[in-house]
Amino acid sequence: MALHPQAASLVALMQSRGGKGFAESDPIEARIARAATDYVSNEHVHEIRDMDAAGVPVRLYRPSADRNLGLLVYFHGGGWVIGSIKSHDATCRSIANASGCAVLSVDYRLAPENPFPAGLEDSLKTTAWAAIHADALGIDVTRIAVGGDSAGGNLAAVVAQLQPVPIAFQVLIYPVTDCRMSTASYVENSEGPFLRAVDMDAFINIYLDGKTSTSDPRVSPICADPAVLASCPPAIVITAEHDPLRDEGEEYGRALIAAGVHTSIVRYFGMIHGFVGMAPWVDDGKHAIVHASEALRIALAPQ
Repeated sequence: MALHPQAASLVALMQSRGGKGFAESDPIEARIARAATDYVSNEHVHEIRDMDAAGVPVRLYRPSADRNLGLLVYFHGGGWVIGSIKSHDATCRSIANASGCAVLSVDYRLAPENPFPAGLEDSLKTTAWAAIHADALGIDVTRIAVGGDSAGGNLAAVVAQLQPVPIAFQVLIYPVTDCRMSTASYVENSEGPFLRAVDMDAFINIYLDGKTSTSDPRVSPICADPAVLASCPPAIVITAEHDPLRDEGEEYGRALIAAGVHTSIVRYFGMIHGFVGMAPWVDDGKHAIVHASEALRIALAPQ
């Protein structure tokens, strides 16, 4: 299927600006370029609070005064190298309001300054911290989910496997699940648009920095033992048709299903990697947020 007209318009705009791809950029340069495109949302949320989670900066979004909310611990995308709480502020606001759940956005450490496993350690630490501080956060410790997009989806999937605390649900938005980069969509969408295979190769090499193999389940959660997959919480996996990561996300969803885990797999045709973060300009980005939020609302409903 061709690119959706809204996605095509955004791609044309990005190409007209003539910016470098990540593979041709210095990580610091790429962060500056990414930050320059951050969308400043004015969507009202009942409470937004910046906090310190055992040394990891986090931002809490509470959609209401209810002191017994479900919680989504959210890990932003950006190839483990770029992105921040600020870059995903709009997405987290929308998920909190649409789901009725609190959202805790995590500013985990980034490579190359802090390569694997630093970002994962921060993700595990903040998830455990949220459970310990449930009363202060106004959340129900038995109703904690994890989620994220792209590299953040990777971290969420690994946290859901390792479960530093019981996890009730996982929201995986075009997640990195197989860093071996061997799926057909890597060939079909090698030139993107937006995310290219060479960019993913650069992201993975910077993140790993030779610390472990791409077959390590802490890097490629699809490589986990079947028993580990069977222990995972239910999931929703959202993918984009024109995305190198499409097939690995869907294959991970099917692996969860094969292991007996209730999982929904939703592909948005005509969409590109990152489309959920483009929700202000792409209708399917809004639709995906609503879809994921409704799944989260149902999964974390009080029993």
